[in-house]
Amino acid sequence: MRNEAERAAASDLGQTRRGLILTALATGACLASSGSAIAQEDSPGSNERPQKADVLVYSDGDRAGEVIKPADLKAGGPPSRAWPKDPKTSVVRKGSRLNEILVVKLDAALLDEETRARSVDGVVAYSAICVHTGCPITGWVRAASGDRDVFKCFCHNSEYDPRQSAQVVFGPAPRRLPALPLAEQDGALTVAAAFVGKVGAQPGR
Repeated sequence: MRNEAERAAASDLGQTRRGLILTALATGACLASSGSAIAQEDSPGSNERPQKADVLVYSDGDRAGEVIKPADLKAGGPPSRAWPKDPKTSVVRKGSRLNEILVVKLDAALLDEETRARSVDGVVAYSAICVHTGCPITGWVRAASGDRDVFKCFCHNSEYDPRQSAQVVFGPAPRRLPALPLAEQDGALTVAAAFVGKVGAQPGR
């Protein structure tokens, strides 16, 4: 009886030790993975605003990280979400949420002159952050007034028309979305210049 009890105790102790070892290994793997992700987001340049010649890459979905080409975008929307990427260092500038961009392909004939000058084949780009209180813009819906689809922030229902330099067409937003001028290089969308306007909500809002 005593030997059987000792063997059972030894077995339990062995299982406990194995469990502790496996837990430690799993925890180490998770920490390594998290550390890798944090390191990537903390890479030099990841927090910088889009720079001239950066390429645009999808920020989410099945194609996350892939370079965006005008030919890949569906005319009339919905918009795609994107990050700028430094083509020299391959650093994706996703260290700040203020760097996320909305990219949408529209009928070039419907763009006003200012918007058309910043577009590529009807493709336009704007900050994905609402200028009212800094919420992410997630909607592509029929405008509250009119028959066109527009960007919509569901926090306070601000709407922006991307055909007219993302001017506010409904809701409390105090100004238009910052536009990101575009160019095309080897079939890929690239940044032609810095954001036009201040990104995000103004202090005190």
